[in-house]
Amino acid sequence: MMELPPDIPRVYTALAYWLSCLVLICVINRNGSKGKLAVAALCALAAQVAVFILTEGLPIVFWLPSMMGAVALMFLFVKTAGDVNAKDCAFHVARAFIMAEFAASLEWQIHFWLWPDGRFGGTEKAIVFLPVLLLILVYAVVFVLYYFIEKHTFNPDRKLHITTKELVSAIVLAATAFGLSNLSFVTVATPFSGIAEREILNIRTVIDLGGLAILYAHYLMCMERRAARELDAMGGVLRTQFAQYQAYKESEEMINRKYHDLKHQIAIWRAEPDAARREAFLDRMEQDIRVFEAQNKTGNAILDTILTSKSMYCANHWITMTCVANGELLNFMEVMDISALFGNALDNAIESVEKIGDKARRLIHLTVARQKDFLIIKVENYFEGEIDLRDGLPATTKGDTENHGYGLKSIRHVASKYGGTLSVAASENWFKLNLLIPLKSGG
Repeated sequence: MMELPPDIPRVYTALAYWLSCLVLICVINRNGSKGKLAVAALCALAAQVAVFILTEGLPIVFWLPSMMGAVALMFLFVKTAGDVNAKDCAFHVARAFIMAEFAASLEWQIHFWLWPDGRFGGTEKAIVFLPVLLLILVYAVVFVLYYFIEKHTFNPDRKLHITTKELVSAIVLAATAFGLSNLSFVTVATPFSGIAEREILNIRTVIDLGGLAILYAHYLMCMERRAARELDAMGGVLRTQFAQYQAYKESEEMINRKYHDLKHQIAIWRAEPDAARREAFLDRMEQDIRVFEAQNKTGNAILDTILTSKSMYCANHWITMTCVANGELLNFMEVMDISALFGNALDNAIESVEKIGDKARRLIHLTVARQKDFLIIKVENYFEGEIDLRDGLPATTKGDTENHGYGLKSIRHVASKYGGTLSVAASENWFKLNLLIPLKSGG
């Protein structure tokens, strides 16, 4: 019977599983609590080592259940400290699992190549520290590279929101890679099993590396599909905002015509002998017309149109909206960008203040001004309750987190397009959305 190569020490494998999860958590939850992570990491390491040590020497029939238990601990660790939903967590753990298998297999293959006749802790006690040093070096290189690759790929502003089909695909790929890489340790009676010690180790490492590459490619495809869906949704937001702008413009032109007609009617009514009450009424109506004509004349027709529509909506819903805006500063921006930016910002503010029962606190203020060589746009609104800021944006209060929140992302996209930045803050019951966009010389 063929003699199998010595298996990887169980503590080595447990350490690889733990490090793989730790790297993953540091990437996907960069702003998480360090204290919470430290506690979770220590508990996870102790549990993982305990599982591998307690299951050592069990019959082969218990091998797969024990591995499933180890993977379950990985899931629990990432879910607890990673601040990620269950599907995304399982997807990440499938990749982390094969990453850990590859790291452990690579280290043990190099160990077996350096000391083919020795065993860990064997007779040559003078070099016992060398295997430990090798373990540290290999794991350090592998997991540092893993960290930088993941950090470069993962976008904290775009959650995966993995689908069931994508998750099942990742699990199948990981299980297939794991099964094929360890097949020779279970049976040699297959066309895919190795027959020599070094050959078996090579097969395991190469298959783990191949599985890792396939899972990474699958991960990139999922990210690209998510980005494409987000761009489509943002494009839909932009098209909707532009269509609204066109509707606003038509409504404003109609209103202007009606008010123009009313002015002539007032002149006729004034010529008619009438009572003092009618005179007072006509005076008040004329004053309202002058107020309407004077408001929302910012110097930018697009902004004027949007503000007119929003002002009318606010007036009908007991919302006080004030505006101090130099619209001429926006003339360098495209029509759809102005529509998307102010339409989304004001819609979000209106949606927020409409929830306030006290009508006197339904307050919105818009500022468009220049400060040195920068365009400053501020949209402030009063709010009640708490606002959960995540990834620099408020978390949606709607149930469908994947298909909502594109309004603020659209605003951020517009700011980025012109080299600017978007920031939000919430303090003392005031939510503040601030855009800072550099102006060209003379702009």
